[in-house]
Amino acid sequence: MAHQDNSKEKVVFVGDSRVRKGKGFITPPDYTAYPGKSEAFIPNFLLKEWMVGVVVLVGFLVLTISEPAPLGFPANPTASVIPMPDWYFLFLYQYLKYPYASGDYVVLGTMGIPGVMFGGLMLAPFLDRGKERRFYQRPIASSLMLLSIAAVVYLTNFAWTHYQHELEATGQVPEHIQREEKARENREKGLPTSNAKPQEEVAIVEKDDPAMEIYKTATCINCHAADLKGGAAPSLRGIGDKHDKEAILSIIKEGYNGKMPEMYTTAINNGLTDQDIDHLAEWLAKQKTEQ
Repeated sequence: MAHQDNSKEKVVFVGDSRVRKGKGFITPPDYTAYPGKSEAFIPNFLLKEWMVGVVVLVGFLVLTISEPAPLGFPANPTASVIPMPDWYFLFLYQYLKYPYASGDYVVLGTMGIPGVMFGGLMLAPFLDRGKERRFYQRPIASSLMLLSIAAVVYLTNFAWTHYQHELEATGQVPEHIQREEKARENREKGLPTSNAKPQEEVAIVEKDDPAMEIYKTATCINCHAADLKGGAAPSLRGIGDKHDKEAILSIIKEGYNGKMPEMYTTAINNGLTDQDIDHLAEWLAKQKTEQ
């Protein structure tokens, strides 16, 4: 429409407001008016981001150090368990079960494909440099992102489901579940739970005796620990209250109730003599609660 009857200028109005339509946003020549536009991304802006990250990391480490991590349950190498990683590694754990990522292809599965995936994630800002920010206008980047999320969710869920099926098939109950159920039963019966105040520790009798070296050479240390507190096997502190020397010798030579194999052969193969084993049994028989 004409601005005036005698004018040849063409003017476009917005609706009926008689406001002239502009030509869009015109970027001013001075980019300093926009935060972050007045400096190079690398290294200036990126360095600032790194410094903020360092401060956050230091604060996180301070919080971690200030509160000691609780110890888990003692490891039991003789128990039949199904190994499982933490939940955030379940997708990789499941992925490594497949034949093309394990066996002869284990290097490809552990370093090759994960390296490409995480490397692509790091290089994404440099590879996808389009100005469009709407995800449906970026089909390649959006498709890869959705595919990755779907793969992680699927592998994580499949790994956990398969783990549950393995537990049912083998009839196993995870140790932490057993302990929780035992603690609940104790609470219902009014008995002390694992959170109760521990009893006074039983001391090692004659800990400087040469039998301690025999104890280590006979590999008793592997299951009963260097401090005799046990771990994979029961504690030997106070063992003299339950067994005398002859009974301990019998356990060493014949095993115990099918739970402990005989250790006599191992001790002899490690260079010990019958006299050494006899002295070890005598020393263990002295490990009593009250001295």
